[in-house]
Amino acid sequence: MLHEGRPDFKSPPGGCDAHFHVFGPAGRYPYNQADLRYAPPLAPVEDFLAIAKKLGTERFVFVQPSAYGRDNRCMLDAMRELGTNCRGIVDIDENAPDAELERLHALGVRGVRINVPPVKPREAGFAAKLLPRIERLTGRCAEIGWQLDFLTPGWLTSELMPTFGKLSLDFTIAHFGMFFAKDGVKQPGFQALLGLLRSGERHCWVKLTGVYRVSVAKGFADAAPMARALIEAAPDRLIWGSDYPHLSFAEEVGSIELWNLLGKWAPDPATRRRILVDNPQALFKFRAP
Repeated sequence: MLHEGRPDFKSPPGGCDAHFHVFGPAGRYPYNQADLRYAPPLAPVEDFLAIAKKLGTERFVFVQPSAYGRDNRCMLDAMRELGTNCRGIVDIDENAPDAELERLHALGVRGVRINVPPVKPREAGFAAKLLPRIERLTGRCAEIGWQLDFLTPGWLTSELMPTFGKLSLDFTIAHFGMFFAKDGVKQPGFQALLGLLRSGERHCWVKLTGVYRVSVAKGFADAAPMARALIEAAPDRLIWGSDYPHLSFAEEVGSIELWNLLGKWAPDPATRRRILVDNPQALFKFRAP
């Protein structure tokens, strides 16, 4: 496990880690996906909360990890432990019964994940294959006040831009849209993302998460211009998350290092407050602190 340093700043009251995962004992929460990208570590909610305490975050949005497929039990059990200061993003079948959506809503779930492996190579026609799931979930989620949560490789994020522009409910795009930092702010897909954030009914929110998935530079320096471009374009449409426990990157990066990066990208405390407190409060409908 990476040795964590000290946080450069503390979260304002009501700060939110809006994207992280928990993993329980394999005997209780088996993972059995054929296309598994990683063997999940044991990462219980207690370990996550110990880091959150150092940062000063008080609100939490669990995201269903791909290793558990559509078995959301580990996350839901952790949410029960935390109570009212958390929300969850599940992975479910788009045709799940209404009663299941109602059960999940009562537990604090507020969205559904559309999760495509970030390493998936370009595949012609793949975006079109996703449309029935997106369309079905859009209608169902809009009815109950949920959002959609997208994790897609950069090429697919680009191809989905016309679909994103038509969505009539709030949706999040994880990990900078998975646009590689080496290709810079000017790359067409990232420019389209900036335009999406600024325009129309502004249902799009971007997660300042998983920078180590888009950057290989020392200190993730090449991603800083992208982060600052997002902050300049739409400071009221960004949220931050640790992406704990960092999975295959856990030996190289830690949550406190990523937290300190936010301080460098957004040195103004008022801007950080927006990203950490105001924006997630609006998006996930937390009570005012």
